[in-house]
Amino acid sequence: MSTSDQSMVQTLALREETRDEYLVRRDPIAKDRLRWRAQSFRHMVHLLPGQSILEIGCGKGLFTRQLALVTHGRNPITAVTFCSSSDKPADWPESAELCASGSFPGTLQGRQFDFIVAMDLLDRRNCAVVLQHVYGLLKPGGQVLFYESNPWNILLKLRRFLSHAFGRSDPRSLLSRPQLYELLSEVGFIRVFAVFNDFVFAPLSPRLIWLLRNVSIILENAPGIRTLAGSILVHAQKPPRVVERPALSLATHKELRRAISVVVPCYNEEMNVEPLVAGLRRLYDDYLHEIILVDDNSKDGTAALIRSMAAADDRIRLVSRTGQNGVGRALADGYRAATGQYVLTMDCDFQHLLPEISDLFDAAVKGYDVVVGSRFSRHSVLLNYPFGKIVANRGFHLIAQILLLRRFRDLTNNLKLLRREVVDQLLLLEPWFAVNAETGLQPLLMGYQVKEVPISWINRTPEMGMSSFKLAQVGWGYWRVLGRLWLRSVFGIGAYRRVSVREGARHTWRAADADRLRPLGQNKRSG
Repeated sequence: MSTSDQSMVQTLALREETRDEYLVRRDPIAKDRLRWRAQSFRHMVHLLPGQSILEIGCGKGLFTRQLALVTHGRNPITAVTFCSSSDKPADWPESAELCASGSFPGTLQGRQFDFIVAMDLLDRRNCAVVLQHVYGLLKPGGQVLFYESNPWNILLKLRRFLSHAFGRSDPRSLLSRPQLYELLSEVGFIRVFAVFNDFVFAPLSPRLIWLLRNVSIILENAPGIRTLAGSILVHAQKPPRVVERPALSLATHKELRRAISVVVPCYNEEMNVEPLVAGLRRLYDDYLHEIILVDDNSKDGTAALIRSMAAADDRIRLVSRTGQNGVGRALADGYRAATGQYVLTMDCDFQHLLPEISDLFDAAVKGYDVVVGSRFSRHSVLLNYPFGKIVANRGFHLIAQILLLRRFRDLTNNLKLLRREVVDQLLLLEPWFAVNAETGLQPLLMGYQVKEVPISWINRTPEMGMSSFKLAQVGWGYWRVLGRLWLRSVFGIGAYRRVSVREGARHTWRAADADRLRPLGQNKRSG
């Protein structure tokens, strides 16, 4: 092994040791942080069972354990460490292979993986060489995800200054976001992007942890402020851009066989509707009772395309609207047409989320009446989300929690799975996007068991067309829904007075959420 290779491996080993020492000794929420990152990885790459993962620089396996946990042991993980103490821990996950290597790629030479993930590993001294090896270890179309410390973080700068003053320097040579962009592009990666991530960093107390967990998503997307985040989340893909996904089924629950009605409002969705339907059939065919596509007076070829698909599969149904447009009206018409035991509602541009929808089905079989895909969980991933919409969404949910005396994070997303009984009792009055507040908050008020599961959210790309959502135009509808629900909850009057509330509903929700929403340091179930 050449001197340069030895230097590279020594640097990789040093980065491993430095990271693990910080996590074990100085990070009071290390386990939770690693769980967030494992979930973020899973959502970012839309992981399917059986796809292979390589973790570079696993160290003590702290992240490996969380990765095995969130993948439910369905994905083979190869974890490579460059540290000399490489004995496999007793609690090492069965789905993970541990490789101790004195070189890189070393024993991995000739192998290729679907995905590669690493934490705090890229160093200015060896980054270019490491990335070239990473490129070779990826399958065509494979993706890589790095979590790197942000050198622009103010507290990191202060900590480094104080350490230097006391003769203890930080051995890492960190790269900035522009430098990471440039290096990945030069190696040949495509779809390169890097986002500032995670404002929950030391010094931390239980109450400060709770506060930062709730505001971190806002800060991560706030212009200017986001550059001070604790880490940088870096993504890149090896060409080609389009990769055929594995042909497998995620329909694993026998009790949901032919039980799901999918309702999708469509307005000028000619580019999206066929890939969405194909993905639903590929992953969840055994679950599908019907797919109801509601054409809301589209001006393109959406309706004709749906008719063509319906002719090939009698479970695909077209509902054509001829009155006034409005996603609320379209959704209500779709609900009326649905006949399945459960109703899954989603937007037409959600095809990238399809692997994550399995989490909604998992929650439903556990007994939850309504399951919502949450964009604002700490395990969620937000990319290119308009900052104004984040502030409006968080403000609305904060006021809603205060007025309705309930605890929740994100109930206004259209990705919902509802039991038939719940659908039959909904009173939908909003013609536009505020219908999503009705479908999320009414079941909560009724006393049904509502579960939020984390998802990824990626803004529409040009090939998906343009969204018709305009915050200034539709925002008032959300506040109208909240006002009506407050009147119904407190005084039993108003437009929602016919919405029935189950006996003991408020007490049930308070008891269920009390432990979950304590500050992290006080929560016995926080792992």
